Amino acid sequence: MREEFDHIVIGGGASGCVAAARLVTDGGRRVLLLEAGHSHHHPLLDMPPGIFKLINGSKYMTYHHTVPQQHLNGRVHDIPQGNVLGGGTSVNAQVYMRGRPSDYDEWDQILRGSNDGAAWDWSTVLQHFRRIEGNNRLSNDFHGNDGPLLVSDPGHVDDVSRWFVQSVQQKGEPFTNDFNGVTQRGVGFYQFMNRKGKRSSAAYAYIEPLKDDPRLTVRLRAAVQKINIENGRAVSVTYRDGRGAEHTVHSSGDIVLSSGALVTPKLLMLSGLGPAEQLDSHGIKTLVDLPGVGRNLIDHPEVPVISVANGPYGYFRQGVGWRMLKNGLNFKLFGNGPILSAGFEAGAFINPVDRDAPPSIQAFCVPIVYLDRDLLKVFDDTYGVTITTVLVKPKSRGYVELRSANPADMPLVSPHLLQHPDDMRMMVEGQRFFRDVLLSGALGKRIEKVIAPPGPDLSDEVMAEHCRRFVKTNYHPASTAKMGADGDPMAVLDARLRVRGVDNLRVSDMSAVPNINAGNTTAPAMMLGDRCADFILGLDRPPHAATH
Repeated sequence: MREEFDHIVIGGGASGCVAAARLVTDGGRRVLLLEAGHSHHHPLLDMPPGIFKLINGSKYMTYHHTVPQQHLNGRVHDIPQGNVLGGGTSVNAQVYMRGRPSDYDEWDQILRGSNDGAAWDWSTVLQHFRRIEGNNRLSNDFHGNDGPLLVSDPGHVDDVSRWFVQSVQQKGEPFTNDFNGVTQRGVGFYQFMNRKGKRSSAAYAYIEPLKDDPRLTVRLRAAVQKINIENGRAVSVTYRDGRGAEHTVHSSGDIVLSSGALVTPKLLMLSGLGPAEQLDSHGIKTLVDLPGVGRNLIDHPEVPVISVANGPYGYFRQGVGWRMLKNGLNFKLFGNGPILSAGFEAGAFINPVDRDAPPSIQAFCVPIVYLDRDLLKVFDDTYGVTITTVLVKPKSRGYVELRSANPADMPLVSPHLLQHPDDMRMMVEGQRFFRDVLLSGALGKRIEKVIAPPGPDLSDEVMAEHCRRFVKTNYHPASTAKMGADGDPMAVLDARLRVRGVDNLRVSDMSAVPNINAGNTTAPAMMLGDRCADFILGLDRPPHAATH
């Protein structure tokens, strides 16, 4: 029996959930949402710190292993991605960050002249951010209060986080109460996508309210094999269900591909849309030669500065034994304690080279010894503090390629983190700055020693080698199917997120962005879903979101 919907959304992540829900609620459309992962209903997913129990091995994560990175001494590292309804919003650290206005003004300039009337400047995208956001503290021109995504201050702040803020201030950086406000620079406390100890994911915010709406069909464990193109038009999607049975579903309107920056290019190529030479090598017929598919991979590189504390500070062992019972009772009886924290609360945006220039480094103060999966046994577990430094506007570019024509095979991923010499130089300066933070002021009084980079030799080469050993993804792959102006041979999409050379097919996830934003990428991904729905529904700009 032929199944047909008005729209099919492939991927129930940050962007796909928003796009699907808005097509139903604002467009009255019948939508099929296909998600390869699992249900988002799990207590560890709901609790802010629960992800630390899952990130190093869980069915809710897909682990993409990079190809050996020669510039990192042959290291292979992981890029975890959500394998669950809600995507990254169901498994991430819940930081609500949008980047800065110049990020979006840059997009607008890149697309200007061939954008078919679709603006991407800050004043335009801000209205989408405000419509999405339900902020319980900030109420001004930069924030929304009535949106479905619940945004809050941290429910618990550890002393280590307060000492970090004080120490960064003592180095001359201003305190900010809003990293998404007038200016990004400064040190302060992040806002998070949760409320009263429960995560606010795209699944909870957008899909859960429609669970009884017959216009929305959600299918989990649905692994898409390809998008079927007939006469230059995307008409159907073939997927396998959890038992391995194959199905083809049809769409009378636009199909939205929203599978993330690592899988979206894979599905485009499996569907015959991509670099002809690569498709030919796998025996896939090229329907549209799009050389930019899978190219231009950008990710935020993250390197830790790790210290051992001189006392029982932070979150070490707060999730085991009697401490876990105590914290659980505190939360259950009084609604407070570490369970309300995502595992960190404080951070900073600074430029260690030119303090008055736009920030180049984002930092997170994590009150534990925190390492990537391939380095977990490097140091003994103990009380400690880690400051992770993240390069927010990297110049390095990587790629995603097909491993084979088999849809079950993971793509080949090579992110090239810190490959560009300018990236390495800036990361080294960021490491030096925050190593000094660990050893000075209020925080320095609680630190026994820094164990990575240990010193005393902090020369450029020693610091660069530390970065090569410890660099990891900040979980923000982007730009592998980017929007671009007419005439850009690497542009996969036009300014309305339409795949070039094909009708009825759009991409709505972080693979679409021309350049990565300066900060976490969940909020921008959700904005893209909101914007994509507007494009499909023929709406130019959303109404001004109400604030109080």
